[in-house]
Formats: sequence, structure tokens, C-alpha cells
Amino acid sequence: QVQLVESGGGLVQAGGSLRLSCAASGGTFNNYRLGWFRQAPGKEREFVAAMSVVTAKYADSVKGRFTISRDNAKNTLYLEMNSLKPEDTALYYCAARTARGFYIARTQGEYDYWGQGTAVTVSS
Repeated sequence: QVQLVESGGGLVQAGGSLRLSCAASGGTFNNYRLGWFRQAPGKEREFVAAMSVVTAKYADSVKGRFTISRDNAKNTLYLEMNSLKPEDTALYYCAARTARGFYIARTQGEYDYWGQGTAVTVSS
């Protein structure tokens, strides 16, 4: 069973950047497909980005601004966030699903493991 720990959140001004990290332990990293979700205050958790071996999918709201990547040697998933907007303010979660192949899951129910989240606040 994999454990996920997010880090890198914080307070940033609109237009700024942050890089979130998700460190995985307790499993074989290559056996998992990973993604990022977020939950803004008063809203439901929503998909942000996810990746398979070589491709990625993004929510329309972050496309062109966010980049998901993974470092298999470090068992770490990243989310590079640029041109941040106040509407990006949320608790960001890393999620993992036991799978291989090229399919990219974009719904919460398809993921088996979740981190505790890291908070991102974007001021205007």
C-alpha cells in the first residue's frame, strides 16, 4: 500500500508560481498512475491533472499554466503551477491508482490512495 505526502503549498500573489511535490512510499512507484485534485472552500473536489507513462491530461481551467511530472528515481510526483490566479486557491491532493498502461483517470473514484493535501492560497 502506498503512502502519499504532499508539500510545497503556500501563499503566493496572483501571477506567481509554486511547485507542489508528492512523495510516495510503501509501494513500487512504477506500478501506480498518479494525479492531482483540488478542493476549494465550499466546493467539491475536482480533477486538476494526471499522467500515464508519457502523456498527461489537464483540467481546462489549468491547461497551459500547470505541468504534471514524475521522477521515478525519487518516487515523487510534481505539479508545476504558473500564472496562478485567485481561483486556484484550494487544498491540493495527490492521488494514486494501482494500474499500468496509458489510460489516464480523471475521476476521484478511480483512485485508490490519497495524500492529506497541501494548501495553496493565491492573493489578488
